[in-house]
Amino acid sequence: MIILGLQFLLVPFFKNTMGEAQYVMQDAALMNYIDRRILSLENRLEKCNQDIMDYVEEFRDFSKMVLSRLSELNSYKTEVKSEVEDLLTRVERAQRDIDYFGSVRESNTCIEVDEDLVKQQLLEEAEERRKLKLMLNASCDHMLAGVKSLKIVKKTGDKHGSWMKDPGKKHTKIYLLNGPVNNVIFEFANIMTFMESNHTLKARRVILPFPWEGTGHIIYQGFLFYHRHGSLNEIIKFNIQKRNIADQMLLPGAGRIPAYQLSPSTKIDLAIDEQGLWAIHAEPEIGGNLVITKINHKTMSVEHTWDTTCSSKDAEAAFMACNTLYVVYNSPSGGTSRIQCAYDVLGAVNTYEIPVLHFPKRQGSHATIHYDPKEKQLLAWGDGSQIIYKLQNKQKA
Repeated sequence: MIILGLQFLLVPFFKNTMGEAQYVMQDAALMNYIDRRILSLENRLEKCNQDIMDYVEEFRDFSKMVLSRLSELNSYKTEVKSEVEDLLTRVERAQRDIDYFGSVRESNTCIEVDEDLVKQQLLEEAEERRKLKLMLNASCDHMLAGVKSLKIVKKTGDKHGSWMKDPGKKHTKIYLLNGPVNNVIFEFANIMTFMESNHTLKARRVILPFPWEGTGHIIYQGFLFYHRHGSLNEIIKFNIQKRNIADQMLLPGAGRIPAYQLSPSTKIDLAIDEQGLWAIHAEPEIGGNLVITKINHKTMSVEHTWDTTCSSKDAEAAFMACNTLYVVYNSPSGGTSRIQCAYDVLGAVNTYEIPVLHFPKRQGSHATIHYDPKEKQLLAWGDGSQIIYKLQNKQKA
């Protein structure tokens, strides 16, 4: 009887246990299925993320390539425009010559035509010289005879830079422009403030809308004139007090090669003398010799251009003084700087009669040399030092 009772109790127990085991196995299978699905989704999401990252990287590379091509196209556009303008000028000159000779081609007047042509050319040259003398004020009659002494005012900044006064203003402010590419001008109240050890604390910072290129900038009558970085030959006229661009121009033929072999960052060197604003650059068509351009600083237009006999090879800097270009040469490894080429735009100075003028004994090189027509001295930047050179002048013959 007892055994029958136990059988009666155990049968339902085993049935319940088997049922619960079956449910557990079903739940485990379901969880396993869900895990597999989640893992599959995670793998797909990871692949999707990787594909997106690859697409983003490809798009960045494509954007960089497009921007680079656009920059090259802008440069080519400016260069082609300059070359087309130069070509049109040459075509016009050639057409005038052809028209003239076509009108006087009769053989019976050949001798008279030659004589008349020579007379006409002489008259035109005399008139051109007269206009140049009026434009450049022929009373500027002194020339450089020597560099007497030097004074190192301060040593601050990079190897390349420029510092200057404004010869067109009565104030004593000093301006410092550091580096071959930058957009920050430091303005100091006077030279004593500039000479203090921590110069940036007492300086007024002026931010330019576009950075400069090279070290050939100049300040004149409250405006900074500089070669815009990234352009072939664009010169910006920037109002320092109002902090805006007043005007701009393209300098024909400039910007293709460095103005000075030993200062390759400077393609256009701007200068000031008693006559105003000048631009100095080199052209490959004349063997890399220097070209001088007189610029009207008010209208930002070219007044006249001269091809000089001064080479840009082994040149490190140059400056204008009293209508004359003085070119400073050095050795590629650095040494004593010397002036051994001069070019007077009015022909009052014979280049070959000028002796080689050596700077005071100082090893190194110059990144810039600016002439101060008010003080009759040179402000130079040499290996991070700001230097003043006193000059010795004499009357032109």
